[in-house]
Amino acid sequence: MSSIAGRTAIAGIGTTEFARHIGRGEELTALEAIRAALEDAGLGTGDVDGIFQVEGQKGEPWDVAQRLGVERLRAFSTVGGGGGAACGPVVWAAVAVATGMCEVAIAYRARHRGSMQRPWAGSPARVTGRRAFELPHGLVAPAQQIALTARRYLHESGAPEDCFARVAVVQRDHASRNSRAVFRDPITIDDVLSSRMIAEPLHLLECCPETDGACAVVVTSVERARDLQQPPAVIAGVAQASTKRHSLMTNLHAPDPFEWPAKSAARDLYGMAGLGPQDVDVALLYDMFTPVVLYGLESYGFCKRGEAGHFVAAGSIDGANAKLPLNTHGGNMSEGFLHGFNHVLEGVRQIRGSSTSQVASVDVALVGAAPVVPTSSFLLTK
Repeated sequence: MSSIAGRTAIAGIGTTEFARHIGRGEELTALEAIRAALEDAGLGTGDVDGIFQVEGQKGEPWDVAQRLGVERLRAFSTVGGGGGAACGPVVWAAVAVATGMCEVAIAYRARHRGSMQRPWAGSPARVTGRRAFELPHGLVAPAQQIALTARRYLHESGAPEDCFARVAVVQRDHASRNSRAVFRDPITIDDVLSSRMIAEPLHLLECCPETDGACAVVVTSVERARDLQQPPAVIAGVAQASTKRHSLMTNLHAPDPFEWPAKSAARDLYGMAGLGPQDVDVALLYDMFTPVVLYGLESYGFCKRGEAGHFVAAGSIDGANAKLPLNTHGGNMSEGFLHGFNHVLEGVRQIRGSSTSQVASVDVALVGAAPVVPTSSFLLTK
């Protein structure tokens, strides 16, 4: 896998708007985002020969290829893992291009959860398997699952109770400058803590919304990307990971419930790129709930175990000039929830220097999918 490092780049990005009800189907928004990404790169549908997507959306890769008018699809895959797959299509697009399976790959995500019923709303009265040990005890929805670990995290780490709320406030500040963001009105820690309790200790403003939309990127070789319209965002390293004792969202069966899959991914990611957390200028970390951001900070080595809450409370992520600028687009919680694929586009913008909350002198950006499920991540460099 080390032969993949630095051989491919993201050459184009595209997105629809984010909305609670976008008013058109996933198949259409996917095509909109893909065509926008190709236009951004200065390429056409005739150049595409690889398509990679996240599971759980309408249209298989070959269906999308036919709608685009792709003449010959040479590489394709659907990546599983929900929010943990946010970076997966980029990972496998990079692998396919670097190994010669294809030359121009599309990685994309279309998601219409604002318009749909939540999957857990139809939980049956009788359940089997792992869920039989969770649903009867109230661990039905993701908010309840994350709340369980969040309360334990605060207890074990001694972090201030408002450390989670601060994540929401900082990301909303970034979103206030982002015209794509669904939520742009600034909020305070008091606003967060006085919002409705969803699952203790998580308040409404510490949970992401459900939105519709689509995002896409174009992945090609570094050599080809250099001749295109945009400065290439070079893919310096990629990783995926799951672990032996991991259980989704809660990690209930692991000896240490905070040994998330992302910690394993980080070792491979930094090892492939020859970089470390000290080299990262901006981090785009999955944030469907605020505690998950802290788990990402620790998993990717920006903080030691149990220190992320104190790190955040000290103002270390506040603003574009922070010790570690974080989720400068507003993240899932304020820009929109596209299962984290919008973080990919923000990583590219930071490398290009075109973010609405641009960090000075960005040479390395880390994009990490949900750390609490089988996960994926990559590093971008200039």
